[in-house]
Amino acid sequence: MILVTGGAGYIGSHTVLALKEAGHEVVILDNLSRGHRDLVFSDHFEEGDLQNFPYLDSVFSKYPIQAVVHFAASSLVGESMKDPESYYYNNICGTLNLLRAMRKKGVIKLVFSSTAAVYGEPAVIPIMENYPLEPTNVYGETKVAIENMLSRYYSAYGFSSISFRYFNAAGADPDGRTGEDHTPETHLIALVLDVALGKRKNITVFGNDYPTEDGTCIRDYIHVSDLARAHVLGLDKLLSGLEGKFAFNLGNGHGYSVLDIVEKAREVTGRYIPSLEGERREGDPPILVASSEKAESVLGWQRRYPDIRDIISTAWNWHLKRFGS
Repeated sequence: MILVTGGAGYIGSHTVLALKEAGHEVVILDNLSRGHRDLVFSDHFEEGDLQNFPYLDSVFSKYPIQAVVHFAASSLVGESMKDPESYYYNNICGTLNLLRAMRKKGVIKLVFSSTAAVYGEPAVIPIMENYPLEPTNVYGETKVAIENMLSRYYSAYGFSSISFRYFNAAGADPDGRTGEDHTPETHLIALVLDVALGKRKNITVFGNDYPTEDGTCIRDYIHVSDLARAHVLGLDKLLSGLEGKFAFNLGNGHGYSVLDIVEKAREVTGRYIPSLEGERREGDPPILVASSEKAESVLGWQRRYPDIRDIISTAWNWHLKRFGS
């Protein structure tokens, strides 16, 4: 049985579906602070918090857990800078409790949800896994701290792990079972689709004078279902005997500007999406694009939805279903 922390959230719920489709039995642990009860896709659900060690310990006693896929974390960059203590406490202390509970029961295989924010503002594109980890925000700092913990846990305890450094997760389950539903919403594609639905008046473009073709930031968008399949591949590698501490980028390998996304969303939805020019946001690098060659060669990972139109289309279908027309 596989424990998925944060399994009622955006990427977590997609990964639960992918795990079940691959034949794994799943137990979900989520405190539902950001997740949703109707996105729990398992008969085994534990509503609880990683900060409660006795409760966490009881979960490992209740189920025959073989490995853990760990998503549960606070993940808003801006919020992390305003309230760093809560991020250090929730992300780092919560993960430490999880590792303690795992070790106590002899569970030493973990797939960890990391982030491209660990790289900060790299000087060279595309970003490779061996680039320096120099986060510019507290959220990224917490993920680096956890990756360092996992390295030490392997050296000291033989604890094997895979950390996936995501770029911009986007899209939704092609069958419409789950998708993005954040409060507050911060992801560009979801925000643009909120405008298409009339939930927002316009989309603000932060900066138009970057050294890019149209002057707006370029980012790497990866379909969430492709992310989910990578977690299954990584988990299966660990279960089949892979030992060590590993890190893999997960991205599309191709960047799209903010204006690209707005224009593609207009094409997909057939709706007018007004945009406004805003000031640059501090710390926004001009271009962030990943190299995922390592995941492709080591894990055999392949993207099924590399086309940005497919990414936006699946997200739009979910938005229509979830939030109305």
